[in-house]
Amino acid sequence: MNTSIEAQVRYLERPQGRVSFTVEGAGPLVVAVPGMGDLRSSYRELVAPLVAAGYRVAVTDLRAHGDSDTTFTEFGDVATARDLIALIEELGGPAVVLGNSMGAAAAAWAAAERPDLVSGLVLYGPLLRDPAMGRFATGLLHLLYRGMFAKPWGAALWAGYYRRTLNRGRTAPWLGEHVAAIRASLSEPGRLRSFRRLTLQLTHSVVEPRLGDVRAPMLAFVGDLDPDFRDVAAECSWMESIGAVVVRVPEAGHYPHAQRPDVTVPGTLDFLAARRAADTAWAARA
Repeated sequence: MNTSIEAQVRYLERPQGRVSFTVEGAGPLVVAVPGMGDLRSSYRELVAPLVAAGYRVAVTDLRAHGDSDTTFTEFGDVATARDLIALIEELGGPAVVLGNSMGAAAAAWAAAERPDLVSGLVLYGPLLRDPAMGRFATGLLHLLYRGMFAKPWGAALWAGYYRRTLNRGRTAPWLGEHVAAIRASLSEPGRLRSFRRLTLQLTHSVVEPRLGDVRAPMLAFVGDLDPDFRDVAAECSWMESIGAVVVRVPEAGHYPHAQRPDVTVPGTLDFLAARRAADTAWAARA
């Protein structure tokens, strides 16, 4: 299923299959990765302004999402981070990486693992650590996932949750179209099975210990209505404690880059311009 808005779909060869991505523009590299159960077209509000500002923008799907192959058996933050590293190497980095949700966690792990390839991080609704819950609660959650994301109701259930719960607050004018594309994608052979595997394998516990190794500047946009945070203010304070500059976004849930482009697009462009100026100054000194 081609989920691209305009650009031609390309593929990154990985050991277990191919990861789909698109590239538009010319200039310093920016790589964007969506969150769990989403499509790369969720970045449509950002791509055109970034290209117009003189950046080469690559937007990737997750494993088994969008146009990526369904042959993968390994999922999660580290697997996604390794795909990001491979993509930046393929396209010629370094890059500023944009990440939403688990994509933000993968971006942070990649920055810790390969500081030479990641020059900055812009995160939207970032999930950088697991919520506090015991083993029993985690087991119950996994049992729930097994039932929720099964045929014939799994694709419709996720699409409804994505639209009504994760997009609390303002919604993009194209949300209905996007949700329909997500549901159609998950209805393709192998995708719902892979999505269920991802939900069962996903843990951000592998990322949190690496955050101290991140040297790249971090900017985080956090929706005031994000249902994934029990206490938004506390989570923002914690992100600031690890070195992120945090911008709280009113009337936005888990997707501030799509819900409030009036806030996130100029903020992202300012961050990129500052990184570009810093890189230019460093090169002049060298």
